[in-house]
Amino acid sequence: MTITTLTSREFNQDTSQAKKAAAHGPVFITDRGRPAHVLLSIEDYQRLAGTGRSIVDALAMPGLADIEIEFPRSRELARAADFS
Repeated sequence: MTITTLTSREFNQDTSQAKKAAAHGPVFITDRGRPAHVLLSIEDYQRLAGTGRSIVDALAMPGLADIEIEFPRSRELARAADFS
């Protein structure tokens, strides 16, 4: 993993460079010499945030319509909680 540091001016002048660098690791963007922002690839962000594919993305997968899935249904009614 490579960490890249760019000034705000460098980031504004060459955004594509920052995006390419983010493919190899985080890109720190500084304001007046101090880190102010971090640019990450979506994969790195999802790994850090603990988010994977959403249910909407999973259901939109190509070829999913060809798969037959049977969801079991329970006929039992929920019981009231016993607090005694």
